[in-house]
Amino acid sequence: MKVSKISISVNHEFLMTETIVPIVPADYDGSMIKDILKAFQSTAKPSLSADDAHTALAALMVRVAKSDGSYAEAEISTIERALSKQFQLNSEMATSVRKEAEELEAVAPDDVRFTRVIKEAVPYEERSGIVEALWSVVLSDGERDDEENSFMRLIVNLLGVNDRDSALARQRVNGP
Repeated sequence: MKVSKISISVNHEFLMTETIVPIVPADYDGSMIKDILKAFQSTAKPSLSADDAHTALAALMVRVAKSDGSYAEAEISTIERALSKQFQLNSEMATSVRKEAEELEAVAPDDVRFTRVIKEAVPYEERSGIVEALWSVVLSDGERDDEENSFMRLIVNLLGVNDRDSALARQRVNGP
């Protein structure tokens, strides 16, 4: 496995260089996951295919579902229903996307880069639907934990959606 260097800069000022091990081995053949991870690591505007966008959103839903320390069957079912509704997928395709998303979520570097890819690929008007899908996952197990609330506040902010639109999305899912 190769070791590579990564530089982090803010406003074109060099901050640090560290040695890292690639998060995807060179011989791994999961091209969709590779494409999404490349988008995470790129500073250019992402160019995700429709399938990549489906997987990126599904991975974010998986991450939200796991934010309370559990990953319940109700959350898995909700993720698949949300994928079917959001992207007009049949149940077999939704299951396939969810499984691919679970792999991606396990290796995704962090929430900031992850949400940046979605934020840059999805217009603001459509992000309320994404937030609604995320709230449906949070609320699917019948419990709303502090960890989930905190994580949703972070994710919604990183997606560039304001608190009011997030609250409206939650109310559409759960009622007032």
